[in-house]
Amino acid sequence: MTLSLICPDLLSVLFTTTAAYLIWRIHKFLAFVYGPLRVLPGPPSSSWVYGNLKEMLETEGTTLPDKWFEQYGKVYVDHEFLMTPRLWTLDPIALNHILTRESDYGRPEVNLKEVAKTLGKGIIFVRGEKHRQQRRILNPAFGPAQVRGLTEIFVRKSNELRDYWMHATSGGPTAINVTADLSKTTLDIIGLAGFGYNFNALNLEGNPNELSVAFGKLFMGSSTGQISVLGYLISLFPFLALLPNKRLKEVASASATIRRVGMQLVAERKAAILREASEQDKDGIERKDLVGRDLLTLLIKANVAKDVPEGQRLSDADVLGQIPTFLIAGHETTATASTWTLYALSQRPAIQQKLREELLSVDTDTPTMDELNALPYLDAVVRETLRLHSPITFIVREAKKDDVIPLSEPFTDRYGRVHKEIRVAEGNKVAVPILAMHRSKEIWGEDAMDFKPERWEQPPEEISAIPSVWSHLLTFISGPRACIGYRFSLIELKAILFSIVRGFEFEMAMPLEEYQIKTAQLQRPSVRSAPEKGWQLPLLVKPYKGAA
Repeated sequence: MTLSLICPDLLSVLFTTTAAYLIWRIHKFLAFVYGPLRVLPGPPSSSWVYGNLKEMLETEGTTLPDKWFEQYGKVYVDHEFLMTPRLWTLDPIALNHILTRESDYGRPEVNLKEVAKTLGKGIIFVRGEKHRQQRRILNPAFGPAQVRGLTEIFVRKSNELRDYWMHATSGGPTAINVTADLSKTTLDIIGLAGFGYNFNALNLEGNPNELSVAFGKLFMGSSTGQISVLGYLISLFPFLALLPNKRLKEVASASATIRRVGMQLVAERKAAILREASEQDKDGIERKDLVGRDLLTLLIKANVAKDVPEGQRLSDADVLGQIPTFLIAGHETTATASTWTLYALSQRPAIQQKLREELLSVDTDTPTMDELNALPYLDAVVRETLRLHSPITFIVREAKKDDVIPLSEPFTDRYGRVHKEIRVAEGNKVAVPILAMHRSKEIWGEDAMDFKPERWEQPPEEISAIPSVWSHLLTFISGPRACIGYRFSLIELKAILFSIVRGFEFEMAMPLEEYQIKTAQLQRPSVRSAPEKGWQLPLLVKPYKGAA
């Protein structure tokens, strides 16, 4: 009798709640599609489901946004899943407005929720006061002094890559997938420099490491250009994750391994720090003891220091969240930048040799940070790589409230009306076009698409308008969410190039047309005839005859 009375009521509540949720979602969707961005010019959508996403992913090269900017002007709108509009702008005042207002333009909410469930709440994925708190605590770990101390790790692991390739090429010039080995090297570097953990991913025996394997599964990529409707729907309707899905199971398993090993690292490091303090007869850890060779040591010491206010500490969960966060930020992007540098140098032997001669002028194979920074052509090659081949091609922000974005010059909408500002609605997405800004002929000149390190001897004055934390480039963006580890990444990249360009000559291993690049947020190469092998860059590698 009781069940017969309760069940209809329960079903009614469930039905009403579900209906209300669906109505709210439909309302938000209609607000996106028919909001203020509808009047902006932009490309027609080829699919009601995919919007322009398929076109972007399937178009050869990475110049589709450049083409649309040329066709529609510095302000246009394309569409994501289910015709959700997305604003693109090259206007520097508009970009500065977006990047400097963290509370008004954050990462898309649905992405944050999914990433936080998988990786934890590291600094990249939190916002507001939580982000400011984590940044205050983490800043000292990425200052010049700390990076100077870590340079020895960068150089040591880069020389291990050099030795690894020397072994691989002992029989003569050899085709090597440099993408895979550079990825292993940067994983080893961030493991030691970030967490005092030795992945040993780059080893002659090819023995896998548990955490390395889990990380590879979590972020394995395919170069087929496929996109998942299910993934987008799960971000909107989380209950769909309960459906059987092989990929979701792999992600869950890999995430569990990363969390387990991460918790073990945190526990072991905390115990070691407290044991060290006890052995030295200290009454606990204090602020003055907040020094450490790696990021994890610094974080844990800050957490247990007795004179650090409670509000300035991170929870163990927050500390744990930094491990996968910095594995992502400090691993794949630097490996990708190194890959693109070799891609560019392999096509330009004169530039490659000029760089090599500068590097060989240094009378040591273990340079310091200051010695690496004293090499002007190496610096120019790094800047030009991060301009023309920026690993992250664009980022997306979401308006957290209705807003008016200022412009440096007016634009004309699809109805012929002139506007001096852009109106956006809460929830509208905004793309920051990093690569398109770096290749704008209006800023960089007619040779903007050429790899030309010499341009940095006298860069154009126009680049001063680009909002930036480094070199007037958007590579590390700007504002409160500018890349906290940009100094780390730059010295790591220079150390890798120093070791391998001194030791080897690089050539394309196949005709240029066999290499394939497609538009995506992380720009990586693949081989046209082998898309199933994912991202790769096979190059012909041979020891430099003058290296000895």
